[in-house]
Amino acid sequence: MQIDHPDITRTCAESEIYESLLELDGAAILEPGCGKAEHTRRIALAHPTATIIATEVDRIQHTANLAAGAPSNIRFADFGAESIPLPTASIDIVMMFKSLHHVPAARLDDAINEIARVLRPEGHAYFSEPVFAGAYNELIRIFNDEQAVRRAAFDALCRAVDRGTLEFADEVFFLVPVRYKNFAEFARRHLDVTHSARRVTDAQRAILERLFNSHLGPEGVNLMQQVRIDLLRRPH
Repeated sequence: MQIDHPDITRTCAESEIYESLLELDGAAILEPGCGKAEHTRRIALAHPTATIIATEVDRIQHTANLAAGAPSNIRFADFGAESIPLPTASIDIVMMFKSLHHVPAARLDDAINEIARVLRPEGHAYFSEPVFAGAYNELIRIFNDEQAVRRAAFDALCRAVDRGTLEFADEVFFLVPVRYKNFAEFARRHLDVTHSARRVTDAQRAILERLFNSHLGPEGVNLMQQVRIDLLRRPH
């Protein structure tokens, strides 16, 4: 396992990755930290025989998810990965989309142990995490430098494999296109959020806008986010 890759060339939607790695039809899926539940809804519609428990600890987002409605095979809940109120060996697949690094560092091992506990033997844990590299990352780090928490999340996965809590199954690096019409759209999507307090100073905002505009072209800003998938498996 490696935290980054010097030469990532594959560009695709993340759905292409998890559809190729996982058997989702008929699966019992747990998705801690579902955020706006965009992947959740896509999976539920594409795999109507799957059942998904999607959890979000941010109360505002959880309320919004409930209000927005969802396919009948999704159940929204408000618990975190650190303490999962589900029976042992009751889940086929756990999926975390860019959310493992949001677990408090002191509770990462607890979260991974809980994920392993609820997985059935040979069930899979799919962790999608942003790579701390690239032009897109340089923008985000101005107001939200996640290098330490992303490293902590990766180290926790490595510890789980070293201990035998979970087994390594696969690792995939790829690029996701990220597009913005203008800085106002970027600010709306990244600064005006409920799950984090964005205390962006005037100086930071000026630096951020200047760097953003250095990438601006006739069709807006087009960047690539580097992403790593770690696919682990519960031992038989």
